[in-house]
Amino acid sequence: MPKTKIEWVKNPDGSQGYTINPVKGLCPMACSYCYARRMYKRFKWQEEVRWWPEAWDLVDTLKKPSRVFVGSTFELFHESLPYNWMEYNLLTAKKYPQHTFIFLTKQPQNLIKWSPFPGNCWVGVTATDQDMLLIALNHFYEHRIAKVQFISLEPFLSWETGHWIHPLPQHLSKKDVDWLIIGAQTSPYKPPEIEWVREIVNAADKAGIPVFLKDNLKPLLVTYKDGGEYAPLWANGGYGTLRQELPSLRG
Repeated sequence: MPKTKIEWVKNPDGSQGYTINPVKGLCPMACSYCYARRMYKRFKWQEEVRWWPEAWDLVDTLKKPSRVFVGSTFELFHESLPYNWMEYNLLTAKKYPQHTFIFLTKQPQNLIKWSPFPGNCWVGVTATDQDMLLIALNHFYEHRIAKVQFISLEPFLSWETGHWIHPLPQHLSKKDVDWLIIGAQTSPYKPPEIEWVREIVNAADKAGIPVFLKDNLKPLLVTYKDGGEYAPLWANGGYGTLRQELPSLRG
């Protein structure tokens, strides 16, 4: 089973985790920055959306407790997909309690259909700007849907510093969000402003939420010296090493 290059999909022992894709085809979300969509077009892969449950067979090859990102190339919570596809995904995840299965969506309004998720599932919502972040947070406020629920600001495309009715730390709560991931658009490379990243990280720190800064932020951040207002962006306060924290697991 091939390991993923996605840095935040880490196994409990710190090694890289895995991805499986039980739905194949061209994702109907059609995000302009989607790398999978470009690959489908470039290599002329079959674009028809189709169910491929055989992807789960690869989990049987894992010899030790691992973390698996399910659906890295497709929006599994899209309304157009048959109900029984996600039902199968979650029922199958429950059969492997020794592993952790990670789901990520841009359709947070549909998560409640599957709540509560199995105890070995982490569930995240992608946000690219403040509006999407607030929508994601609102869904997490309303329901605790998974043992670990997280926000992925990737790609982090726009932000208006201080543009909140209340300060950002009041929106972020460890009670509702267990983890925060931040990353840049990769192709073409479009990093966020460092002030955006700093504001989010400072707010997460005040709320006690672990932060994972993706490697693609390094070109942006290493131009700044350690210390002062940028110190929270470095691991253990050390210049040049990004913070890449994982969530603290609930009992």
